[in-house]
Amino acid sequence: MTKLLYQNAISAMTLAAALGAALTMTATPAAAAEGDNEKCYGVALKGKNDCKSGPGTSCAGSSKIDFQSDAWKSLPKGTCEKTASPTSPTGFGQLQEFKAQKS
Repeated sequence: MTKLLYQNAISAMTLAAALGAALTMTATPAAAAEGDNEKCYGVALKGKNDCKSGPGTSCAGSSKIDFQSDAWKSLPKGTCEKTASPTSPTGFGQLQEFKAQKS
C-alpha cells in the first residue's frame, strides 16, 4: 500500500511539472512578442485603442475619435512613425502623446 501511494505521489509531481513546463513554453513567445512592439499615439481608430493614456481614455477601446492624440495602439517597433495620422503635427504616428492638429 505504501509503495502504491509513493508511486501516485511521484506520478502527480511528474504531471504537475510537465504541465508547468508546457504553460511556460506557451507563454514565452507572447512575452517576447510584446518586447517587439511600441506604443504609437494618434493611429488608433475610435474605440480601437489598446489602453489608457490620458484624459478621456480609461483603457482599451475607450478612444472617442479616430486618431485621438492621447490614445495609443501597440505596433511593431519601427513602424509607428511611418503610420499615417491626420491629427499628428508630422502626419504620422508619434511615440508620445501630442497636441492634435485640426484636420
